Amino acid sequence: MINETALLESKSLRDSVLDRTEVLDRVKALSLLPDGMHVTTAMVAAYFQVGIKAIESLVVDHREEMTANGYRVLTGPELTSFKEVCQIQSRTRAIAVYSRRAVLNIAMLLRDREVARQVRTYLLDMEYLVRTQPVDNSVDSHSSALDTRIDQRITHILGKTIVPMFNALIESSGEHRRELIALREDIEAVERKLCWHHRRISALEGETPADDVRASIQSMTWQAFEHHVADLLRRDGCTDVVVRKARNDRGIDISARTADGRTVAVQCKNRTGRWSVPSADMQKFAGAARAIDRVDIALFVATCNFSPEARAIADLSGVITVARDELEAWSAGVRLKALR
Repeated sequence: MINETALLESKSLRDSVLDRTEVLDRVKALSLLPDGMHVTTAMVAAYFQVGIKAIESLVVDHREEMTANGYRVLTGPELTSFKEVCQIQSRTRAIAVYSRRAVLNIAMLLRDREVARQVRTYLLDMEYLVRTQPVDNSVDSHSSALDTRIDQRITHILGKTIVPMFNALIESSGEHRRELIALREDIEAVERKLCWHHRRISALEGETPADDVRASIQSMTWQAFEHHVADLLRRDGCTDVVVRKARNDRGIDISARTADGRTVAVQCKNRTGRWSVPSADMQKFAGAARAIDRVDIALFVATCNFSPEARAIADLSGVITVARDELEAWSAGVRLKALR
């Protein structure tokens, strides 16, 4: 079995296990940028609970290795395009981004850091199991399709039965509330992993699930879209989810409550083409959510993007914007960070 010291010292050993990026989510959820592929230096530092300087120093010492595993510094037109995709408003002329492999690479290089040490522990345990399991040569041509169907059935059971059961227990429990929330998060991590596994198999088989999600959302009426968002809230653990009647909504389409008791107000905008949410709509919702209802979490969910003025108002008023790309990821199975 590979020991931790050898992993820290040997680049060849690190290279041999770099494909096992799923261990990152076993320790804690790694939040990704809206492109679903990258994180920034600040996000890496937050994951490992270290300062940004520690990450930057490690990259300097191992730049060639990090670059080979997905570390890049974006500038010029490439940076401009990246900002548009990830909806980044910063005027910086360069952004360092890391792939999941690069983040795992950092976990194998950070010494004396608890999160990195936990990642290495999971990684070494998995590697040991793989090396000691007997090889099964009985796989037939139907195994991939069978695995996919099993993944989908398990995901359905987790999302429609187990998680709602935990939500009910959490709502009624006092003494064991924290432990139940932690267990629910573990189950939701398994659910996300199965969704990711299914999307990966579909991509290898030539399917494009992201396009299917986009097409499904685009075909919805505004009423269907509101109920779709309500279902996503329930899937992410919210209770008391109510889709309000249009004439009585006072600028709020959906109200809900998170499992830990925070109040939620949601505004939904179903628009297509090059339309973007204007500042007037954001002002109306911010006023309703903050001044009238005084909710804890205000979400503005749109099938399009937000104008710069609308985003500025959202930032000032504490409204969380969910634009097209993040909505598609949410619909595909990624849990919305604001509801955690």
